[in-house]
Amino acid sequence: MPQIMERLKYLLLNNKIAKLIEILAVFIVAGFIIFIFLEPGPDNLINNQIVLWVANILMLIMVWLGIKIRGESWESLGLGLKKQSLKSILKTVLRSLLVFIIAMTGFIIGSIIMANIVGIPEGANMSNYSFLKDNFGMLLLMLAGVYIVSSFGEEVIYRGFLITRFSQFGTVTKTSKILAVILSAIIFGFAHYSWGPMGIVQTFFMGLALGFCYIYMKRNLWVLILAHAYMDTILMVQMYLASN
Repeated sequence: MPQIMERLKYLLLNNKIAKLIEILAVFIVAGFIIFIFLEPGPDNLINNQIVLWVANILMLIMVWLGIKIRGESWESLGLGLKKQSLKSILKTVLRSLLVFIIAMTGFIIGSIIMANIVGIPEGANMSNYSFLKDNFGMLLLMLAGVYIVSSFGEEVIYRGFLITRFSQFGTVTKTSKILAVILSAIIFGFAHYSWGPMGIVQTFFMGLALGFCYIYMKRNLWVLILAHAYMDTILMVQMYLASN
């Protein structure tokens, strides 16, 4: 077993095909769960939300396995766990507010581009959240879930994991980082296919904004997680108010 693990470690660190397989494996596992257990229809909204959460958690586990095999820690993706001073915490919060504004700007740019291409388009499809109607307790439960699965999980997977892994396919240069950000944003956009074409374009540009912020802020993932949490809070509260 130790020899197998050392071989896997060597391949993940040095072999491009192994790196690609690792990335594919993370998404294939999630895709398999979604394909098997997702049930279309308005009567299965809560069940489908749970399926999506489980799929994302399994993706996080796969990412963690890759980190462990490499002999690294979460810090390799930008999740430093060192004790922070009050000043550094405040700086992180202020930066997250800036990133939030930048990400929302990207989201709006996506909307404007779609409007110029196809006219005033249909809004992103949010019907999957109709179960929030008249249910404040469900809103609180959803917020707790999205903070873990979406705010934390998506930033780890689509920014920390994908951008780091894509940029490691060759010599880490400015160009390779830009390509990594673009690829991660494309995947992030299509991951929101259930939102419809509008949602895919919006989240693509939001992913671009978050990706470049990740690089510019020296891969501090906590800043992005906080910014994503602000957006998720606004989205969930908006869905709750709209359903009522």
